[in-house]
Amino acid sequence: MRILHTSDWHVGKVLKGRSRHDEHIRVLGQVVDIARQEQPDLVVVAGDLYDTATPTPDSTRVVTRALSALRQTGAQVVAIGGNHDNGPALDALRPWAEAAGVVLRGAVRDNPDELVISGSTAGGERWQMVALPFLSQRYAVRAAEMYELSAAEASQTYADHVARLIARLSEPFAEPGVINLLTAHLTIFGASAGGGEREAHTVMGYAVPATVFPPNAHYVALGHLHRAQRVIAHCPVRYSGSPIAVDFGEEENICSVAVVDVSADKAARVRDVPVTTAVSLRTVRGTLEQLATVDAPDALLRVIVRETPRVGLREDVQELLPNALEVRIDPDMMPDRAGAPAQRAGRSPRELFGDYLDNRGGGEDGVRELFDELYDEVSAQS
Repeated sequence: MRILHTSDWHVGKVLKGRSRHDEHIRVLGQVVDIARQEQPDLVVVAGDLYDTATPTPDSTRVVTRALSALRQTGAQVVAIGGNHDNGPALDALRPWAEAAGVVLRGAVRDNPDELVISGSTAGGERWQMVALPFLSQRYAVRAAEMYELSAAEASQTYADHVARLIARLSEPFAEPGVINLLTAHLTIFGASAGGGEREAHTVMGYAVPATVFPPNAHYVALGHLHRAQRVIAHCPVRYSGSPIAVDFGEEENICSVAVVDVSADKAARVRDVPVTTAVSLRTVRGTLEQLATVDAPDALLRVIVRETPRVGLREDVQELLPNALEVRIDPDMMPDRAGAPAQRAGRSPRELFGDYLDNRGGGEDGVRELFDELYDEVSAQS
């Protein structure tokens, strides 16, 4: 059978105030096009469909249309909730999903047997899947128990609970002639986080060893880490990565989906198919003169400026580079203010403000005079 594995769509993502709604429509449109070309029997979406637990109606529309379009390619579709998703809210969409022919599992609920899904391909190959949504440490390890444990003990307890849950759910994998699959939203020890500015969401308290997966699984489709990669384990384990770089920390990731060919008696073969329709993210550095030579009209930019800090510098950069979403001063260009707090005692606001401007290159013409006028006006009213 053939599987298309994708994850971490993060629909609704806003980058430095810039909506990426149109990008997500293009990116997920290309994922659907890839499914039409590859004709998978099964599409797996391994969590983080949304960027936030409270998605907008527009974001919900994008996700539900994408899932429906994937189902309309002829593939069976299974999607699980990730740590950014609202699991119960996804489960509330299950009546829609079932009507659309999509299997949706948002959260681990009281009946774990609901997390085991089975099906067959048009060619008659039988498959079964453990579909494990994101399981928070607070849910897996009771709050009272967490307070009694050290951080290391809580982490180990979480990993033990996940291992027992997967072992229980994968008991049917002993049946011969059936393709055994598992999808989960997890951090695996030793995997590459893949950059990103939100590393806190992959804290090691949620990490588990690859030994939690049963050796008789034919393929494990993971979500959570945004860099496509293979995980060393006793069975084929892979992160598909995100089809869109969600922030500048991921600008070097190659966005893709994984296409997997697998059968009950042959090892899984995996191909990464690039997704190219998102706007590229780039970090550029230099003086204003150097930045004036940057040619990146179609990229969103993070700019590191090698200039002395001054009023109006950000505006000068954005005039040169209108797509600069973030402008930072190179730390090497920041003045050394060591000892400044000790110099405040007994000094007037005018003197302190004058030092502030001197440490930043003197400021614009007239700034000192304007401060004096404002200070005199405030002083007269007090």
